[in-house]
Amino acid sequence: MNTTFQPSFGADLPKGISNARALPDPALGALWDSIFIDERLKRQLLSQAMLNFSVRGKVARTVIPLHGVILLTGEPGTGKTSLARGLAHRTAQSFSRANFRLLEVEPHSLTSSAMGKTQRAVSDLFSQSIAEAASGGPTIVLLDEVETLAADRSKMSLEANPIDIHRATDAVLVQLDGLAERFPQLLFVATSNFPDAVDSAFTSRCDLVLRVPLPDHAACAHILRDCLTGLGQTYAPIASLVSKPGFDRCAGECVGLDGRAIRKMVANALACRPEVAMDPSKVTLEDIYHAAQQAKLNRSAGTKAK
Repeated sequence: MNTTFQPSFGADLPKGISNARALPDPALGALWDSIFIDERLKRQLLSQAMLNFSVRGKVARTVIPLHGVILLTGEPGTGKTSLARGLAHRTAQSFSRANFRLLEVEPHSLTSSAMGKTQRAVSDLFSQSIAEAASGGPTIVLLDEVETLAADRSKMSLEANPIDIHRATDAVLVQLDGLAERFPQLLFVATSNFPDAVDSAFTSRCDLVLRVPLPDHAACAHILRDCLTGLGQTYAPIASLVSKPGFDRCAGECVGLDGRAIRKMVANALACRPEVAMDPSKVTLEDIYHAAQQAKLNRSAGTKAK
């Protein structure tokens, strides 16, 4: 399947758009499956996205004021961006006859120290590029690190050009309102590691704010098992660790780490000794347990340092 989609942008994507692809896309479906969180949260998220495309165009906004915005929050490494991309695939999959597309916004490419340029770039992105895509059919837009574009104006310093930042946030809000009126087949999925840094006016426009939690014991076991099983395709003895006594102890020690940290912790375990680094099949559950302990200590130290 050709997953690249460019509405009529020409050879180059417009400023602020880092990627555009047709949906559904099985590669994004794999991302959805790779994020291990409570299935109830996944169902709620998918159902909200489906509602956007099934109901928004049929019910007046004076009855249900849907803006077509979902915000995913949570600590770094919990899989928010992967979940958002996977959501785009699963949503498109639910409407088999529609030609969906996904646009990914690169917010940092829109910011500028020059007065007024950020505001203009934001306005152009929403009013021209995104509107053009939405006019062609069902569109999902990923806004990663949305606090970059919709910063909390009440917490801004009087330094660092606050007027322009205010205006950029104003532009986002104005454009969201306008697009919500014109394009009921448009859905924004935003992510933020720092929800307290997102302007409250943006949050109030979100149809759903969902916190992606750190994995619990069961999810940690699932992630660890998936990682070791995957390594077992190259180093067969590693796959057998998931069925040995002590695996559940290792999974329990992973509680408090995010999914990315758990997989990196396993990589650290493979580097615990030179002989293991040369032959990863020699890694033991004890190595993994100690690596998990160290990862949690490092995480705790980093938190305290802040």
